[in-house]
Amino acid sequence: MRVVVAPDSFGGTLSARDAAEAIATGWRRAAPADDVRTVPLADGGTGFAEVLQSALGGTLHERTVTGPLGEPVTGSWLQTGDTAYLEAAAACGLHHVPRERRTPDVALRATTRGVGELVAAARDAGARRIVVGLGGSATTDGGAGMLAALGAVAHDASGALLPDGGGALARCAGLRPPPAFDGVELVAAADVDNPLLGTHGAAAVFGPQKGADAAAGAELDAALAVFADVLATATGTDVRDEAAAGAAGGLGAALLALGARRESGAGLVRSLVGLDAELDAAAASGGLAVTGEGSFDWQSLRGKLVTAVARGAADRGIPCLVLAGQSSVGRREAGAAGVDAAYAVADEAGLEASLADPAGTLAALAEQVARRWSR
Repeated sequence: MRVVVAPDSFGGTLSARDAAEAIATGWRRAAPADDVRTVPLADGGTGFAEVLQSALGGTLHERTVTGPLGEPVTGSWLQTGDTAYLEAAAACGLHHVPRERRTPDVALRATTRGVGELVAAARDAGARRIVVGLGGSATTDGGAGMLAALGAVAHDASGALLPDGGGALARCAGLRPPPAFDGVELVAAADVDNPLLGTHGAAAVFGPQKGADAAAGAELDAALAVFADVLATATGTDVRDEAAAGAAGGLGAALLALGARRESGAGLVRSLVGLDAELDAAAASGGLAVTGEGSFDWQSLRGKLVTAVARGAADRGIPCLVLAGQSSVGRREAGAAGVDAAYAVADEAGLEASLADPAGTLAALAEQVARRWSR
């Protein structure tokens, strides 16, 4: 039977390609007769550009840009024809902030300025369609840093320019005129559908993983509310409650306010890499799909990649399995999303071992799962 292995990256431990190869290796050990096909995926976050280049080719342009803490980092964008694919995480990703530096102060001042620098580079190179992959950010600045890099700088009531970071937006009173993208289509390829504010918003849901404690999270949410008012006045569009406005720490809101069209990052990649054709072949052979990510949790059910794979499998009547680093989704919730079973490396090998040898322990888990599911 055909087994389609289509995972996302596993946090900072395995790229999507490496995760797919590890799962395929383990599966083949247990079921050598199965036709195992690897289709590495991304949902807009880390690995977005790499996965698309593997599938589409194109030219990857590298550029030194401002990182989330103001330090220079190497960002990149992929050019295919007149389309540019940007990975926001390349400029402001959480992987640029070591775990020991993820503090409330850092969460309050992290910036998306580098994303704006990449957007400007793609625009200046002649791109007529700019697709920004959203996810995996270290920022909660509502996209203010990106806008500033494009010329729409935030200022306080006295006209003084605000420093970078979401915390400073509590004093935001206006924006310099936002940039015009005449003749350029903007697309926000989001990994989640969260709104900008509130209990399901950018600060409350994603702030803790970026270093924000309860007090910093509340401060950021209040600051984003102020910024949402300013953004609505400046652009004539109030996007705070739109789906994906809270993606990448509110970067989605800034893009939507600029007129970007929202797409599911996972759905976009699924289409571009040919996942549907592979699932059709799996269905014809009575096969199944295997997907995965670092942490399979309730956030995974809000538009992330595993749900896109699960929906595709369910549409064809084939099982979908999730292999993750850690899993906290209940069986009922997983089933409602189209996932037949979920397995976690940490449950089988232990968290310490899984971090020490992520590829080896993932392959071992896949081998065990294959013995249960292969015909």
